[in-house]
Amino acid sequence: MHTWTKALVAATATGVGAVAYASLYERNAFVVRELDVPVLPPSARPITVLQISDVHMTPGQTRKQHWLRTLVEYEPDLVVNTGDNLAHMQTLPELLRAYTDLLDVPGVFVFGSNDYYSPTMKNPARYLISPSGVRRRTADLPYEEMRAAFTSAGWLDLNNATATLDVRGSSVAFAGLDDPHVSRDDLSAIPSEADAAADLAVAVVHAPYLRAIDAFNVQGYPLILAGHTHGGQLRVPGFGALVTNCDIDRRRARGLHQHRTAGHDPSWLHVSAGCGTSPYAPVRFACRPEATVLRLRPVDSPRN
Repeated sequence: MHTWTKALVAATATGVGAVAYASLYERNAFVVRELDVPVLPPSARPITVLQISDVHMTPGQTRKQHWLRTLVEYEPDLVVNTGDNLAHMQTLPELLRAYTDLLDVPGVFVFGSNDYYSPTMKNPARYLISPSGVRRRTADLPYEEMRAAFTSAGWLDLNNATATLDVRGSSVAFAGLDDPHVSRDDLSAIPSEADAAADLAVAVVHAPYLRAIDAFNVQGYPLILAGHTHGGQLRVPGFGALVTNCDIDRRRARGLHQHRTAGHDPSWLHVSAGCGTSPYAPVRFACRPEATVLRLRPVDSPRN
């Protein structure tokens, strides 16, 4: 066999193996990341926040549903759901069963595009050029039924809204935006300044577009939580995410970073890589599906 033929065979085998790994193993290799975030005032008690994002539930995803049910074992004080819960018109009952115990925990939520619109087939190469967007069409997912289920359980709807919760004795002021990815965000719905009387101000949005996270930083929110990017979904070891599917830089496609606009104090920005995929791109590589436990602590306290 010629050398070039051997190289072609080896490259093909490697590619087939990578696709098999990404589609059969890694997309179901769920993980919980735990992060320490110093944002509370000195006298506050620590707060455990569970962030869930980009579940993209489709029929029969029993492994994912079982894993979601185990997250309550982290004993969160607060659940933050940053959207894209659904990927099929008939999976709301399965999603709500997976969330059963978490709905008993105080929570807040915003929606993503895949809470309104079911996924459609797209050319994956287009993601390398610009964010995907959604063609204008009628919302076909049961988002109002999902909203009603969440709010009846006590979760607060932050879609272009504000709210306040007492969490472990701390007053937490929230501001949220509906999804900027499909132009549902309304920045005018958010106060020009975060509630100075609260112990902590938290901003929540599905897609971390710069117009949203810049506004939250300018308005004085020390913690911003987002999802949408899937962490890049396909990451190259040593290089990172290829795309973010929005206008945030690739370096911050997932994880905890600081975000700062000129003349303002930095905000902590956490972007969840989420735990699902589109049914038309059921692969993850070097980017395991995740939920995140954020251990909020006083700014002057030592790390555990």
